[in-house]
Amino acid sequence: MCGLTGFWSMSPAKRPDGGLAHTAKAMSDRIIWRGPDSDGIWTDEEAGLALAHRRLAIVDLSPAGYQPMASASGRFVICYNGEIYNSTDIRKELAGRDIAWRGHSDTETMVEACETFGVAEAVKRFIGMFAFALWDRQERTLWLVRDRLGIKPMHYGLLEDTLFFGSQLRTFTPHPGFSPQQDMDAVRAYARYGYIPAPLTIWQGVRKLMPGHIARITADGDITETPYWSMAEVAANGQANRFSGSPEEAVDELEKLLMDAVGRRMMADVPLGAFLSGGVDSSLVCALMQAQSDKPVKTFSIGFDEDGYNEAPYAREVAKHLGTEHHEFYVRPEEAQAIIPGIPEWYDEPFSDSSQIPTTLVSRLARKEVIVALSGDGGDELFAGYRRYNDGLSIWRKFQAFPPIARKAAIAGIHALSPTWWDRVARLVPPSLRPAHVGCRAYKLADVLAESGTHAFYRSLISQWHDINTLIPGAPEPLLPPWNNIDAMQGSIPDVVERMQYLDTITYMPDDILVKADRASMSCSLELRVPLIDHRVVEMAWRMPPELKMRGGVSKWPLREVLYRHVPKELIERPKMGFGVPIDHWLRGSLRDWAENLLSEKRLREEGIFNPAPIRARWQQHLEGSSNWQYPLWTILMFEAWHEAQKV
Repeated sequence: MCGLTGFWSMSPAKRPDGGLAHTAKAMSDRIIWRGPDSDGIWTDEEAGLALAHRRLAIVDLSPAGYQPMASASGRFVICYNGEIYNSTDIRKELAGRDIAWRGHSDTETMVEACETFGVAEAVKRFIGMFAFALWDRQERTLWLVRDRLGIKPMHYGLLEDTLFFGSQLRTFTPHPGFSPQQDMDAVRAYARYGYIPAPLTIWQGVRKLMPGHIARITADGDITETPYWSMAEVAANGQANRFSGSPEEAVDELEKLLMDAVGRRMMADVPLGAFLSGGVDSSLVCALMQAQSDKPVKTFSIGFDEDGYNEAPYAREVAKHLGTEHHEFYVRPEEAQAIIPGIPEWYDEPFSDSSQIPTTLVSRLARKEVIVALSGDGGDELFAGYRRYNDGLSIWRKFQAFPPIARKAAIAGIHALSPTWWDRVARLVPPSLRPAHVGCRAYKLADVLAESGTHAFYRSLISQWHDINTLIPGAPEPLLPPWNNIDAMQGSIPDVVERMQYLDTITYMPDDILVKADRASMSCSLELRVPLIDHRVVEMAWRMPPELKMRGGVSKWPLREVLYRHVPKELIERPKMGFGVPIDHWLRGSLRDWAENLLSEKRLREEGIFNPAPIRARWQQHLEGSSNWQYPLWTILMFEAWHEAQKV
């Protein structure tokens, strides 16, 4: 796990005055936490290209693993972030070729494979997470590559004859030629989703390389981005070749594959452990690790004193059953809140998934003992674990049975009263039967009922703000991929829940879940590995029919059945809690002054990005306790915190 950056000044007149190496070093120093063990610079002075690398040494700790690294022939130079777990297998495939191996790092395997097989054919062989830049000195061609699911980040942009590329956007700012403008389409997308979806970034002219894609850049500035692995093809192939065995045989095959995926990710020359929340996914990963380890696996969990947020006791029981070496830390509110000022620095662009806070905290806990940790990310998207898949669909189907005029009347009726008044009406219901924040829930329901079609409904369901055109005056919100191609998707993926899973796998997972995991773990120089989204597991999951993933009303049935072979069912079965922090309470308490400053009407009006009215209305309702608007408010707060950091 590392960090990389670089630039290619295609015009000699655009090259930085201080020299290529000096500028590249300044750029890589901006992400020192991604690779504190060593740094490396390589330049092609004639071409005007510089590669810079920060190393977190995991495999082959010797100088033979240093980057940037040239191939044995000297033709190719690679700068790489990530791990491939089948390096030994690929080296066997390369046996007999005239390669003078210098060490056993996977970096060396990658560069030799790319030279031997070609870039596209080489990456199809890789099992792992990776993003790399590969320079062909002979052809003067640069290749940028990102792994299939988007576990590792890669950004790039050609601005005034200079190509910038790297793991994080912040590495570009030391270059004197980098002076982009804020992309308002990205801001509008962020306000809706709470993250900026690929290929957009917060800066105009700079994009995220899409997962499973290769970008080829030539000296004349021509950029071609092509896929080498397609989630759409995986979904199509999975539906055309459904698993035909019994449910028990499916569980057998899945366990075998997961055991291999986890086992491969236990490869390291440094201490290794795992996150353990006590839920299905993390417990499964820990169980399969312990089954393949001759000593107790180090496991890590955090707890909170607030009701409804503490899973530490469940994790402790799972760890006790598995016999792991368990580490637990209870977090005080002030310790969790101390994370917030660093968020704009680590994330480079606005990002509002508040579970970034506990993920950072558990990463810091783990980093005291290990340098590599495994997590259970990805199980919900692949095996239909989110409650919104079932609950949301149920709500939609019920209200779709109503005539359009009745639905319009229901929406108008909800909006006839403010959220505060709905809460007052709800007090007529006995407390034992009364849901929390009735007014807030009613308004959210009105928003999703206004949509026509399951995809518009689902997009509304996952939105932080709905009326983006009112929130952000100016040009209307664009309909971005994949939401602008819904008709074709409906024909290719007929099952509604599978369409929701597909959408999450190509949007929410790479642009939210995996961004959070990467930035939170790398902020303390911890490598985080995610075995549940091994691309082979993804392909198998899509072969399983929907009724197998959600069997007898039980979500993630195949994963649970594998887990129950290692952990008693009674230790796992309980309502899903999620991995969150009590942002709603903090905003009314210890974070109130901080939030009030960022959400002040004067500040918002002077900035001219957001319309203060809807923000101030929700802020007041939240402070009154009549509604819980923590997520839309946190979305604006994280934007404002990022915006403030740009002034420094």
